[in-house]
Amino acid sequence: MKSPRISLEQWLAFKTVVDEGSYALAAEALNKSQSAISYAISRLNHQLPQAVLRLEGRKAVMTEQGQVLYRYAEQLVKQASTAEAVANSLAMGFESEVTVAVDALIEIGALLCAFEKFSRHFPHTRIRVLETSLSGTTEALIEKQADLVIGSVTPIGFSGIDLTRVTMIAVAAPDHALIKGKDDVSELQLRGYRQVVLRDTGSRQERDAGWLQAQQRWTVSHFSSSITLIKSGLAFGFLPENWIAGELRRGELCRIPLPQSMDRTISMKLLLADNEAAGPASRALADLILEHYKAAIV
Repeated sequence: MKSPRISLEQWLAFKTVVDEGSYALAAEALNKSQSAISYAISRLNHQLPQAVLRLEGRKAVMTEQGQVLYRYAEQLVKQASTAEAVANSLAMGFESEVTVAVDALIEIGALLCAFEKFSRHFPHTRIRVLETSLSGTTEALIEKQADLVIGSVTPIGFSGIDLTRVTMIAVAAPDHALIKGKDDVSELQLRGYRQVVLRDTGSRQERDAGWLQAQQRWTVSHFSSSITLIKSGLAFGFLPENWIAGELRRGELCRIPLPQSMDRTISMKLLLADNEAAGPASRALADLILEHYKAAIV
């Protein structure tokens, strides 16, 4: 790769002259002498095929080529500043990335507020979300595939903080046989219809969960697929009530008239994969998620 002939300092001088409007103001902004700024621009004009700035009286004016190259100079200076900020964050112990494993029972939209606040405070730390289900969520915790985990199981040796509760309810499309003309549906009747269930994302100890006694089952990888299939009228399923509030309100899905005892409430917890070694960014994101859910309860 050929080394660039023009230095970052020259591009910064060019950008600052344009932003400030004159060599004198640019020199003041960069805490340099006016002659240093003038020399940097003179070298830049000489090294490029065409000049980027010309003087009209005391005012520096961009040429046509300069207008195009200004955008590139702006990006170069911004990237250099970002690289320095990231280096400073790493030196202070801030992680470059925080991975969050989120069980499918949690609708990702519920975390947006916490994620946005986190990114304001830690602009140079990325968030990576692992969407997991059943044993896959526990696996992400135990095998430290994630820094934070939101799930329903607290394995031995870990401690979790109660976050929220999710209620699983049986639903079907309004024209499904389990809804039309049915006052009460027994568990025995339910077995005769096709059920949509969620696939376990775990690779070591795959497990089934919930009501799984239907004679026919379709298995999908995400609740969004479950909702689509159930709305089609081709199957029923047990879905998190928080995922389908809109569909229930609009009448696109209906609760199957089952005994109340078949509803299942699941306690969701927030867990750190490593309480001792968790970095400041991971702890901050955990605090923001907890803060968000506490505010939602209030």
